[in-house]
Amino acid sequence: MITVVPLGKLADLAGAPSLALPGPLDWAGLKAALPEALAEALDDPRNRIALNGVLFADKASLEAGAGDEIALLPPVSGG
Repeated sequence: MITVVPLGKLADLAGAPSLALPGPLDWAGLKAALPEALAEALDDPRNRIALNGVLFADKASLEAGAGDEIALLPPVSGG
């Protein structure tokens, strides 16, 4: 299984603090397995992804396998 951890607003769209998905997954497979609203939000280039703690510059290059963790990161706002 692959653990998907959506953070911030993306967690609200996921409806859960984490999701367990069967792998392997590429970018298209990940989007197809996620709730529709979350998958659509990931098209926003401000939303980033990380695989096992490493940020991806190009989401389309995602290749995740069993035991991996994918973090879905919304834009950072600060104050």
